[in-house]
Amino acid sequence: MAIAEDTVKTGPLRESIGMPRLHKVIFLVLLGLALLLPYGVYPVFAMKVMCFALFAYAFNLLLGFGGLLSFGHAAYFGGASYVAAHAAKVWGLTPELSILAGTVAAALLGLVIGALSIRRQGIYFAMVTLAFAQMVYFFALQVPFTGGEDGIQSVPRGDLFGLISLRSNMALYYFVLAITFGGILLIYRIVHSPFGQVLKAIRENEPRAISLGYQVNRYKLIVFTLSAALAGLAGATKSQVFQLASLTDVHWAMSGEVVLMTLLGGMGTVFGPIVGAAVIVTMQNYLATFGAWVTVIQGAIFVISVLLFREGIVGVISKWLKRPL
Repeated sequence: MAIAEDTVKTGPLRESIGMPRLHKVIFLVLLGLALLLPYGVYPVFAMKVMCFALFAYAFNLLLGFGGLLSFGHAAYFGGASYVAAHAAKVWGLTPELSILAGTVAAALLGLVIGALSIRRQGIYFAMVTLAFAQMVYFFALQVPFTGGEDGIQSVPRGDLFGLISLRSNMALYYFVLAITFGGILLIYRIVHSPFGQVLKAIRENEPRAISLGYQVNRYKLIVFTLSAALAGLAGATKSQVFQLASLTDVHWAMSGEVVLMTLLGGMGTVFGPIVGAAVIVTMQNYLATFGAWVTVIQGAIFVISVLLFREGIVGVISKWLKRPL
């Protein structure tokens, strides 16, 4: 095991644990823009972008750095949304506790599904995650507490810590901003930790990682659970923003959207998920008048992006600048 650790620490996969200056500057600029954003755009739209950016970051942690393609991440996003909405409306929990309840539920669901899914690899792994997600979808459709096709509506926003009212869009916006940036920074720390370096080693050459003594399945299960929990955090937060938990959040199409966001922004990049989420959500919002044609337009843009920007938008920009973003 000592040999394995030395190999990772001294090999080409080694990266600085500290945040590079360029990344610090970009994070600070993004934070500054985010603080001013609700004064320029509708706060609910901005909050939707942030929720989906966190969702895309959670998925990028699994695919971009863990090398595991899941077609069922809507199960954790939507499942947490239902739990958080139920906890706020029926149990009367405060916003932070209801979001925490949804996140924990997503983590537990991810732990169970991940433990079964990681026994397969490649397309078989992806299909197993999709199958489990469909089970969660039909469960949400049938059980009474989810409201069936109507979902859970009129979810109360409540008072943060029982003190600060979140009924105002501006107050809720900064709460969502804190959650989103906190989640993104947590993911950044995970990726640039020794644990993250081992994940990259497994992604690049799993047989070699096994030969070095790493318990590969344990690392896969941990990153799967972390990704599910953070996806749940995004979904639970979204239920507070829109005061609604619906079947849309747990539908297989939601899993496809987060894959699209990640690939469009740049898989395995630090800032790609933000760009991908912003592009997709903006298209959905401002092209809504086209109706069902929005999906066709999204598909065309995705095909063009894959052909011209194989590494994603941020990946290509990073390649031009010769610096990893």
